[in-house]
Order: sequence, then structure tokens, then C-alpha cells
Amino acid sequence: MTRLISALLLMTLSVGASLISTSASAQASRELPDFADLVERTGPAVVNIRTTERSRANAPAAAPQMPEGMDENDPLYEFFRRFIPPRQGPGQGGQGPRGRGDGSGAEVPRGVGSGFIISADGFLLTNHHVVDGADEIYVTLTDKREFKGRLIGSDRRTDVALVKIESANLPMLKTGDPARLRVGEWVVAIGSPFGLDNTVTAGIVSAKGRDTGDYLPFIQTDVAVNPGNSGGPLLNMRGEVIGINSQIYSRTGGFMGISFAIPIDEAMRVSDQLRASGRVTRGRIGVGIAEVTKDVAEPLGLPRAAGALVRNVEAGGPAEKAGIEVGDIILKFDGKPIERSTDLPRIVGNTKPGTKAPVSVWRKGAARELSLTVAEMQTETTARAPASSKPAPGQAAPSQSNALGLVVSDISDERKTQLRIKSGVLVDAVEGQAARAGLRQGDVILSLNNQDVTNAKQFNDLVTKLDRTKTHVMLVRRGDNAQFVPIRPAASAAPEAR
Repeated sequence: MTRLISALLLMTLSVGASLISTSASAQASRELPDFADLVERTGPAVVNIRTTERSRANAPAAAPQMPEGMDENDPLYEFFRRFIPPRQGPGQGGQGPRGRGDGSGAEVPRGVGSGFIISADGFLLTNHHVVDGADEIYVTLTDKREFKGRLIGSDRRTDVALVKIESANLPMLKTGDPARLRVGEWVVAIGSPFGLDNTVTAGIVSAKGRDTGDYLPFIQTDVAVNPGNSGGPLLNMRGEVIGINSQIYSRTGGFMGISFAIPIDEAMRVSDQLRASGRVTRGRIGVGIAEVTKDVAEPLGLPRAAGALVRNVEAGGPAEKAGIEVGDIILKFDGKPIERSTDLPRIVGNTKPGTKAPVSVWRKGAARELSLTVAEMQTETTARAPASSKPAPGQAAPSQSNALGLVVSDISDERKTQLRIKSGVLVDAVEGQAARAGLRQGDVILSLNNQDVTNAKQFNDLVTKLDRTKTHVMLVRRGDNAQFVPIRPAASAAPEAR
């Protein structure tokens, strides 16, 4: 009897465990997202975009469309080189006849991308690089209707373009709020990778506010995105557009688990301006900036590493007129905090030209309040100054370096005027700690630990009084730009052996 009871008890526990396991599995299954209804509801508003150009005799094949000012050493250069295929040159690969040379040649395929409709009367969004340089834009809906699109306007800086097709009562997508988006949230992309229209992929938000450009805090996801997905929507689980798929990170040209989308609120701001005037108006204040690191923030007395370091100031620009100086750290602009240096161009760019805006800067250990009038951005402008800072002829230099490994000399008043500086010393030789910190001959040292450097003797006196157990910071000018350089004095004042 005892054995029978034990057997029944074990059987009961086994069945109970099985039921619990089945219940847990069923619960987990219910929690997994089902995208079918969402795709069925939103898919019809996603379009395929193909572009063509007129073949022109002897026209060379164009290079990939890179963002304005992007250098080959930029980490994102490879993104764009691989993600945006070069245009097919006329007559290449057997795609269509060669043109007659009068600009009216046959149409040849140029590229394929995606887009989505944002109004029932035919306005749609896509990427700038999808339609840039196209002679014709063709838009195909999921019901196979094809329209010729008209480019209303396009903005290279944000990679956003607005296209119009002539129709009515079209399906459209609602826009969501990227600010409500949470890392780890499920998202869906719909587009035409490799020309395969209405392809659906899904994943999660990997990061927000990913800085890969001056004006865009990208949404990073692990949603599979490939060439042809460009311009398509990134959707949340409510079926709202929260981004435009724009870039991928890839070493092969295909998806490698990281993709980037333009936040829809940024894109809609651009779209509204394009619809109103066909162009985007941005503000500018005329400064070059850099990130503020912890090594720089602490010696300068900043509570934390935040803000935008002013590396150069454009002559006659809004910033110079307002009294902003090289070495200032901009903490707030128009009441908005600058957490990272990349926040500043985005906030300034979204400010209407002519606006009088308050600016909070950190200078020599204290905050100062200034006011400037925002100008309109026309072309890329940077502060101009003599490219090199060579010693004046006949200028004597100390023969022995100081505890920082620097040999410095005075700068003539004429040279200061040329450099547009009030004070500073010229670096004649570099060794030891200074060399390791990256200083070079010809650099100009403007300040040490928030104290202006007036001449070589005063600078060397300051160096001798430095605490050699702490890191200090110098404001160093090189060419057009200035940068704070953290440095720690050598343990001994004697020069290092060469």
C-alpha cells in the first residue's frame, strides 16, 4: 500500500510539473509579438521607388553619394560606400542604349529604394540619397499601380526627401513619437531590399540618440536592413512610423546586425519646410566645436563632462559678435542643455534665423550668460587663420624644456593680430610629457588651468608651481582650431635624456 501511495504521489507531481511547464510555454507564446495584423494594416502605405536617368554619351560613372564633407577616414565612410551603390554609368552592363549626347537619351535604371505615404493626397517620404540626381522617379504601390513622382525638395544633411504623386484617397501611415521609444522595444521595417518589394523584417531598438551625423540622433536597431530598404518606414507595435531606415553598418555590403533610422520627428520638421518652400532653412552661429571629456572637465572646474568646447570662432560671425571665445564651453543654447557637443548643431540648426537666443558658457571656472542673434546657414564656413604658427625671425628661445617638456617663446603683437588672439606663447620644441600628450612645434598655448598665458616667462613660472600629482589642462591652438589638452608634469623638472 505504501508503495502504491508513493507511486500515485510521484505521478501527481509529474503531471503537475508537466501542466506548469505547458502553461509557462503557452504564456511565453502569447507574449511573443504577432506582426501579421500590423503589416496587413500598414503595408499598403509603403511604396517601392525606382529611379532612372537619361543616358548621356561619354558620361563617366558617378561615385557613391556620400554625405557632404565626409572624409575617407571617417568611421561611417564605409557605411555609405557600401550601402549606397554607385550609379550605373550610361551604356554599362548592357542596360539600355547609349544616348545621343543631347541630354535626351534613353532612360537607364539608376537605383531602387523605398518610401511611405504620409498624406492621402500623395505626399511621401524617402531618403535624399534614393532620389538624388535622378531624372525620373517612379512610385509603385502594393496594388501594382505605378505613378511618376515629382520631387518637392530634398535635404542632403538629414538625408530626407519629399516626393509627390498625383492621386487621392491613398493609404497613409501615422507618425509616432520617437521620444516614447524604449530600448528593447519591438520594431518592424517594411521596404524593398534588393528590389524585393514589401519585404517585412523585425527586431528591437538597440540604442537611441546614436550620433552619426551633425543633425541626426539616429535610432539604432537590429532589424535586417539592406540596400533597397533605404527610405522605408520603421514602425512601432502600434503601427506608427517612428523612423526612416537610412543606414547600416557593414563590412560586406549586406546586413550585419546594426541598422540606423532617422527619427520621424526630425524628418517631419524637414518635410514641413520642404513642402512650404522646397528648401530647408537652418540657423548657424559660426563656431567649430569638440567634445568635452572628463579629463578636461575636472581641471576646468566643471561638475561633469558636458557641453560643447569652442575650438574656433568665425570672424564677424554671430558667436564672435556675442563675445564667445575660443576655449569657452557652451552649456546651454536658447534654454536647452547641451549634453554632448553634437547637440549644439542640431539645436542651432532647428532655430529660426534671426532669433535672439541666450547662451550659457563656462569660462575660467565660472558660468557666463551671453546673447546672440542666429544667422542663416548658407554654406559651410569655418574660422580662417594662418595655417601655421612659426617663430618670428630672430626670436630667441629658451634652451631647456620645462616640467611639461615644452620650450616656448613670446609671440609678437603683429603675429597675435594675424592669429586673432590676445595672448599666448609659441611652442618651439616638444619632448617628454608634452610630446606624449600630442603637442607639436608651432602650436600656440593660450591658457593653463583657466589662467591666460601672457608670455614665456609667466608660462614657465606657472609650470614650476603645478602640483605634479594631478592632471592639468592647457588650451592649445593649432592652425584654425583650439583644443584643451590634459597633461601631467614630469616627476622631475630636469629635461629627459634624448
